[in-house]
Amino acid sequence: MDQYIIAYDFGTGGTKASLYDAAGECLASGFESYETLYPQDGWHEQRPADWWQSVVESTRKLFEAYPLEKAAVAAIGVSGHSLGLVPLDADGTLLRDQVPIWSDSRPNSQVPEFFGHVSEEEWYMLTGNGFPPALYTVFKIMWLRDNEPETFAKIHTVIGTKDYINFKMTGVVATDYSYASGSGVYDLKGWRYSARLIAASGLSPELFPKIVPSTEVLGTLTAAAAAELGLPESVKVVAGGVDNSCMALGAMAFREGACYNAMGSSSWIAVSSAEPVLDPATRPYVFTHVVPGMFASATAIFSAGSSLRWLKETLCPEMDYDALIAEAQTAPPGANGVVFVPHLAGGSSLDESPAVRGGFLNLSLGTTRADLVRAVLEGICFGLKRALDALESVTSVGEEMLAVGGGSRNDDWMQLYADIYGKTMVRTNIDQQAAALGAAALAAVGSGLWADFSPLDAVHEVTDRKAPSTTGEYNGCYARFLEANQLACGFSQGISG
Repeated sequence: MDQYIIAYDFGTGGTKASLYDAAGECLASGFESYETLYPQDGWHEQRPADWWQSVVESTRKLFEAYPLEKAAVAAIGVSGHSLGLVPLDADGTLLRDQVPIWSDSRPNSQVPEFFGHVSEEEWYMLTGNGFPPALYTVFKIMWLRDNEPETFAKIHTVIGTKDYINFKMTGVVATDYSYASGSGVYDLKGWRYSARLIAASGLSPELFPKIVPSTEVLGTLTAAAAAELGLPESVKVVAGGVDNSCMALGAMAFREGACYNAMGSSSWIAVSSAEPVLDPATRPYVFTHVVPGMFASATAIFSAGSSLRWLKETLCPEMDYDALIAEAQTAPPGANGVVFVPHLAGGSSLDESPAVRGGFLNLSLGTTRADLVRAVLEGICFGLKRALDALESVTSVGEEMLAVGGGSRNDDWMQLYADIYGKTMVRTNIDQQAAALGAAALAAVGSGLWADFSPLDAVHEVTDRKAPSTTGEYNGCYARFLEANQLACGFSQGISG
């Protein structure tokens, strides 16, 4: 009997279940969305119950699209969004109906408290945690300790987003090295939690789950999980990995120096290497790779596709994205002087403050919707160009860039990236499936269907290349963007001050 794999790409907006055959070909997918809640400024929460329901529903949709003898499913792999906080008691009971996700930045006093015991630069160089510190899990746990002591007192362990799905499937509490590297207390080069950093947090080491390889089989489906998913209990579940690292694997960035550009709600440019790319000035953020002995180092902006979605939903909800981008082409390069700073979800480590917010500059009574849309598209590209410049200042990046994710689908936008980066943008048949393919590859290796990750090379087929079509046309526009970004940082500091 042929054997198959299910991969769950567990993202900020929902879960995509994908079915793969033993050769790594995606046969079908099903998607189920869930809500992000914003109860207070800086609080970004989701319901773990919604996560699990999305897994159940996306699995149902998957098999509606591709009916299959369920006994043929051999293994499951999960890719999950990072920096989550899911508190469980000793019985495995969820202690909070809504939990902070990666973009939650509520810890305030906890950050300076921690850095009273260890310098921020030393922390960064040990962990590679280049996002604003408040986003990392350890600070969120400290916040819970200080603000919800009754809940905190019941905590036995704190796991991540995809780890909760694994727990629901197998009853096993564990994380993998890639997800643990976003805990805020992980020693990158030591491949373990840092006792010194845990001591600086004032937390018990027992709160942090055991770490296993991403390909390790945690167990098989429990009777309850098998019944809900409509799968046999024999299905093996591997530990899986954090989305950044799973996407790197699925984007063929699992060899030294391989690079890719992830284009989604947030976007990043990442390079894989046997040594983490660490620099205290530009602060690339680093996750341990799901591939043993490797690291994925990246720079990012937090509001890429989400900026375009905000514009669409605010100004023209009746239009689809392709129509919106087509309208932007009626405005000239430079959007008639309009500049957009894409910090709607705050600043990254490249910015002076995570509190920076986005905005338009140089609007006039003659500004058109096409100008606004083009400014948003260009602003996202300029923001990532800035991230690319920072990464290239500390490591080598090739002249071709593999683009993956939903933002890579539009030809006009891809050409804009090529022109602003000054690099050839490459697309393959994998498109939005990179993280899911990475999770499937982990399941294939972990279950013994594959001996290693080399079959991924045959899965990718180049479908398109966009070479730069301009020479310096955007240089002046990029300079204006950098000035506008600096103004936005200064303005937000004045507001928060």
